Amino acid sequence: MKKKWRAFITFVLVACLIFITNLLAYSQENAIPESKFDGAPVVFNHETLFVIREKLGLGSPQQRAREISGRIERFAQDFSLPLDSLQIAEAEGIAVVYSGETALVGITAADAKAAGTTQQQLAAEYIQKIRTSIGQYRKEHSLKHLIFAIIYTVISTVIFIITLAIFNNIFPRIITQIYAWENTRIRGFRIQNFELLSSHQIARFLSRLSKITRWLVTFVIFLIYIALVLSFFTWTKILGQDIFSEFKKAIAFVWDKFIGYLPNLFILALIIVITYYIIRLLKPIFNALERGHISLPGFYSEWAEPTYNLLVFLLLALAAVVAFPYLPGSDAPAFKGISILLGILLSLGSTAAVANIVSGFILIYTRAFRIGDLVNVAETEGFIEEKLLLVTRIRTHNNNLVTIPNSLLIANKVINYSAALRDHNTPLLLHTSVTLGYDAPWRKVYQAFIDAALSTSYILEDPAPFVLQTSLNDFYVTYELKAYTNQPAMMPKIYSELHENIQDKCNEAGIEIMSPHYSAIRDGNQTTIPENYLPKDYTSPGFRLSPLSHLFNSTNQPKNSEEHE
Repeated sequence: MKKKWRAFITFVLVACLIFITNLLAYSQENAIPESKFDGAPVVFNHETLFVIREKLGLGSPQQRAREISGRIERFAQDFSLPLDSLQIAEAEGIAVVYSGETALVGITAADAKAAGTTQQQLAAEYIQKIRTSIGQYRKEHSLKHLIFAIIYTVISTVIFIITLAIFNNIFPRIITQIYAWENTRIRGFRIQNFELLSSHQIARFLSRLSKITRWLVTFVIFLIYIALVLSFFTWTKILGQDIFSEFKKAIAFVWDKFIGYLPNLFILALIIVITYYIIRLLKPIFNALERGHISLPGFYSEWAEPTYNLLVFLLLALAAVVAFPYLPGSDAPAFKGISILLGILLSLGSTAAVANIVSGFILIYTRAFRIGDLVNVAETEGFIEEKLLLVTRIRTHNNNLVTIPNSLLIANKVINYSAALRDHNTPLLLHTSVTLGYDAPWRKVYQAFIDAALSTSYILEDPAPFVLQTSLNDFYVTYELKAYTNQPAMMPKIYSELHENIQDKCNEAGIEIMSPHYSAIRDGNQTTIPENYLPKDYTSPGFRLSPLSHLFNSTNQPKNSEEHE
């Protein structure tokens, strides 16, 4: 608590020192504003009594004014000289205001002519002002005035201390009440499911705002207190009046600016209200479109949310453009310069971001994929985890999260394994290729492959799987097995099990899965079919020999093997 009071006292003293220093400089510079008058002013007790415009003998108006001011001050300081001793007399064509043997002011015909009156009338006016000013001066410098000034100071100090005590009691209670309203009357600010400001953050902001308000109000009351106390004493009266004057000017300036800004404030409030209610009107419409309660030709339900967000962004951008000229300081050159600089920086630095945003909207309206779809794009296969304006996140089969910029998605082809089943109830067609030698009967191969497909989990019997011969190569045939499934998410498991079943079924049918690329001597070698698929009495075949004449005389080949023997 002591630290807070020390900080407050230090802040107040520094602020007052700066403020008072400026006021003193202002008062010294403007004590006798000669340029304001057509002549030289006679100043007494910080007050201009009258102006001397003409010379008297060799004395200039400025010299006369200084001498008259000095004589009046000396008369006022001599409390033994009563005010009634001031008289008017005429000598040698000059009207003189005097007391005893001391002449205070001499008024010539030229002075009267410059003032547009007679010497007697001008002298009567001067003597009245002098008496009033001296009377006020002597009253302010009396012991009675000093005693009352001290009494008023004590009363003001007591009131000031009581006010500080009240503030010290009220504002902590306000802050405590603000935190008590957290999550009840003070709720977080959300945009859909995104919490922009939590309830605790808003409560903390309000509490800090209350503290700042407390300091500002206390400082203003302190300034008023200081100015009031200074105005009670003769020696500091001018300084107190200057503080009051500057404070009033500041308040008047702020008030005038506020009143002048009211029309703009009204227009800003109108723009905010209209924008707010348009957004509120659009929200239920697009919710109904998303749920299917409202249908528009050619408009898909998944477009509802992004279209709504796009319209909200455009409405906010339009509202900001319309409201910009009515913002305070929008016409200031510095504000315009900063706006231009920010615009240039955004234009130069946001090219990639804008490209990704545009690509994000294109992906949405082309319906390339949805959240949860199994896709293959940019050499990445996996499930769509998140779609954002700048990037799309894909979770691979290895549970890795891959972030791909939307502009890269637009530049590459997107294979969606889930779209046909979701939109048209058409099952996904899986395919795998196997190459076998020409010695394997193709009908037997077809049956083995189809049996393998039907033995695989998640493969549909209807439509039935089928086999294609995609190419007849030099040493082998390429077979392609195609089978349907309605579980695209299980595609890696389906392929693995399908390949297992192909091996089993081929082995059961006596088909070797080989793709020979050169001639091989197979006589006397074990077959590649696993042993558990071979007969128990299986033995490796022996070598078959042919006579050399068979190699060199193809025209005289024997008709059967007996002739070879």
